[in-house]
Amino acid sequence: MSHFSMNVQFLITCTALSLLAGCQRQILISSASSSLCPSQNAARHHPVRTYAAAAKPSKKEKKGEKGAAKEVKQEEKKKEKKKIDDTGRHKPYGLTAWVPIDDVYVVRHYPKQVYDADVAVDMLKSFQKLDFTPEDQPLFIELMLDMKLEKKRKVDPFVSTVHLPHPFKNDLNKVMVFTEDPEEARVATEHGAAIVGGAELVEKILEDEITADFYVAVPDIIPKLLPLKNKLRKKFPKSKRGSVGVNIPKMLQLFRSGHEYMVERDVYVITQVGTLDMPKEHILDNMRVIIQDVASHKPSEFGSIIERAITNSQTSEALRIKYEAFLQQEVKEA
Repeated sequence: MSHFSMNVQFLITCTALSLLAGCQRQILISSASSSLCPSQNAARHHPVRTYAAAAKPSKKEKKGEKGAAKEVKQEEKKKEKKKIDDTGRHKPYGLTAWVPIDDVYVVRHYPKQVYDADVAVDMLKSFQKLDFTPEDQPLFIELMLDMKLEKKRKVDPFVSTVHLPHPFKNDLNKVMVFTEDPEEARVATEHGAAIVGGAELVEKILEDEITADFYVAVPDIIPKLLPLKNKLRKKFPKSKRGSVGVNIPKMLQLFRSGHEYMVERDVYVITQVGTLDMPKEHILDNMRVIIQDVASHKPSEFGSIIERAITNSQTSEALRIKYEAFLQQEVKEA
């Protein structure tokens, strides 16, 4: 055998041995992986689900269970809203003491002081002198209301006009009277109505040719005034507000010199009650009339409609006042 043929045979033998060794390694690796991770090989035989399974329909709760769940939720809400009773404690929860000892103190560390109405007015007058602010600046009262009734019912936001015992405005209000009766028109003019007319005034009001502070009407003409509802809104004549009736002189007397207030942001009444240069007794009388009128908009069996009362002038800080005394006066008068 030649030297060349021996080399070829040697190469063939080496190649066959390397191929055999490679096959053995591959067999060992695949067997090892199959023994260690059998779940991976098993998963290859099953198709992968690419969609979500339909949820099982939930069982409907019985009415009794629903009612019990609602009662539990309501009880939890009541527990959360329940106020902590500080009566008999040496200091309120989360605060330093009931009353500050020094003249200078951090306000948030003590309960908000509540003053008698006459004391609060005297304090506002003293603030004006110390600050050198105008004496005739307006004085306001802010009432926070509880509009809730039974269950889900509540008092609707309202607008009211009262006759203050001590008016603080120099000018009378401009009142427009709607009537088509010549005799009623004459009476309205004699008692100080600024504008008197019938359905012909509707177009002029819509085009802003004429305006007034208040609008009153007789019942017969109300259907002809319906196009003005969106224009006048809360000023549209309503019997509930006393701006619809047959006693024109009485309506004019109320609205020409009357004081109007309304519920703002659903639960607040913010209105002027006088000026700081008025006598204290006159300011308190005006406060009494407004507070009593506000209280009359909610039946007494549902509790007081007033939750908090605050008074302040145009340039002073606000002071919380005790409003219960005004309501007690109303009971005594009744």
